[in-house]
Amino acid sequence: MKHKVFIDGQEGTTGLQIYEELSGRQDIEVLRIDSARRKDKDERSHYLNEADIVFLCLPDSAAKESVELVRNPKTRIINSSSAFRTDQRWVYGIPELKGHREAIRSASRLSVPGCHATGFILMVRPLIEAGILQRDYPLTCYSITGYSGAGRSGIEEYENESFAASKQLHVPRHYALQHQHKHLPEMALYSGLEFEPLFTPIKANYAQGIAMSIPLLSRILPQDSTAADVHEVLAEYYESERFVKVMPYDSEAYLDEGHFKITECNNTNRLEIFVFGHKDKIHIISRYDNLGKGASGAAIQNMNLMLGFDEGYGLEN
Repeated sequence: MKHKVFIDGQEGTTGLQIYEELSGRQDIEVLRIDSARRKDKDERSHYLNEADIVFLCLPDSAAKESVELVRNPKTRIINSSSAFRTDQRWVYGIPELKGHREAIRSASRLSVPGCHATGFILMVRPLIEAGILQRDYPLTCYSITGYSGAGRSGIEEYENESFAASKQLHVPRHYALQHQHKHLPEMALYSGLEFEPLFTPIKANYAQGIAMSIPLLSRILPQDSTAADVHEVLAEYYESERFVKVMPYDSEAYLDEGHFKITECNNTNRLEIFVFGHKDKIHIISRYDNLGKGASGAAIQNMNLMLGFDEGYGLEN
């Protein structure tokens, strides 16, 4: 029997990615709404209530409206917007966190983590659980991300005829400098921090791929832990995981003449964590595809679990 899937927001960046990844599967029937009627509330309601799984690939306000339209108790929702991510009635979809897989399997309402939040939480949560990092640590982080993370508007900004004439688009650009980035609440809640981190995202002139960086100072950690200690905790936490890998400690062999390679996980659902250090300085970096593990790949991984499939079915490792 095929499971019926409806992508509400099928023409956006994440919606298109999910459609492409599901369209070849024999166990899935993707329901397609006429593009001319995609904003028709009655038409959307029909598809929302016919589906076994609904992916919401919409702005927050539209996602909330879609949830209100669902009347079928058997329809299960996977939300990719930031709406509901900190709502405790919704399951937060990072299977690699301890205890999350079982909750995901039985979820009727699930939120896919934000792209920046994914790498951050996967690095911080194990350290807090192990007591290496205190919950009130004044944590800072920054990410370098491809422009596709901004969705269709970001892609159009960089991939149009006026790009060559714009000097500003050719260099990395800091943004969200008012420190109100929409991922901050989930980054604090699901990492276990008492306070939101000081987070600076940086958009650069390449399409996709994220490097999320977290610096730590061992002299203000509760156990004066070293970079090697941090690496050991992370490696043990994820040792049996398929999609999250902790790379060898101080991995000079994985650098390009000392330079970090951001895009090595592109077009996969893989996330790799690196730990570097010297004396009391510790630097943790995760790299992954903002359109893969940071968006559509994570959504499909969660769907697989919810439907009882192997969670890696159809995903590139």
